[in-house]
Amino acid sequence: MSRTQALSSFIESAPPGELHDVTKAIKNILGEDSVQSELEPAFQKHNEEQFSLVKLPGSNENVIVSPYNSLGDGRYYDTENQSSFAYDHASLAATASDVRSHVVESNHEDLVKSLLKTLRSHGTEHYPKYHIGVYPTNDDSQIALVTVASKYSPANYWNGRWRSSYLYTPASSTLTGTIAVDVHYYEDGNVRLLTNKAVTSTINGSSAGDVVKAIAQAERAYQENLNKAFGGLAEGAFKSLRRQLPITRQKIEWEKISGYRLGQDIGGGRR
Repeated sequence: MSRTQALSSFIESAPPGELHDVTKAIKNILGEDSVQSELEPAFQKHNEEQFSLVKLPGSNENVIVSPYNSLGDGRYYDTENQSSFAYDHASLAATASDVRSHVVESNHEDLVKSLLKTLRSHGTEHYPKYHIGVYPTNDDSQIALVTVASKYSPANYWNGRWRSSYLYTPASSTLTGTIAVDVHYYEDGNVRLLTNKAVTSTINGSSAGDVVKAIAQAERAYQENLNKAFGGLAEGAFKSLRRQLPITRQKIEWEKISGYRLGQDIGGGRR
């Protein structure tokens, strides 16, 4: 594996909210300012797969960078703002520039607008902080629906991100997609949860409400399954990693630990 390939793997797999830290660490180790441009393809892959956010000049609202709204050559578009913009993946500033008018031509224009409104209502109900995007595919046969919700708490050594992306096919009323969860906890250790689930559904109806209802059902079911899995880990695998009680089956009074005579007091034996 070449140096570029090795470094690219670090960039592409950077935990949510930690790309800047990973990049800074690489530059500190190598002492090179050229790393950024050399690894631009890796930065682009990371940003698109993670649905990175960027603010357009003069706006306080974030828009999504993803494969679904890519125009090629580092340009992306936003359906709601009806604009396109350039995004420099090789810059840590992560800013948008060269904003232009961009009206998406689609036979599903009304449905796209309805999906934006309905998906936003779904996000407001279920996510404390989220961003959405709805984009017709290049051949106009499908509509992509994207949601990203991130929560960062580096002061408490954890960061997390929820991503969901779906392709809705109006002609067959089918929905396919993926839900992905990425959580990194790194206080006195390094624990990361990476999990995803494929979604396939036939929509009972053709309205935006019917589509988003199917999405809500899939995401609710996945969240419930995650909760059950964590409960099982707490009562199963995690519990088996250490004893609940010493071999004597007696609890240790930790406030008196300095006064214990090892082997007698803890073990219950005699001198």
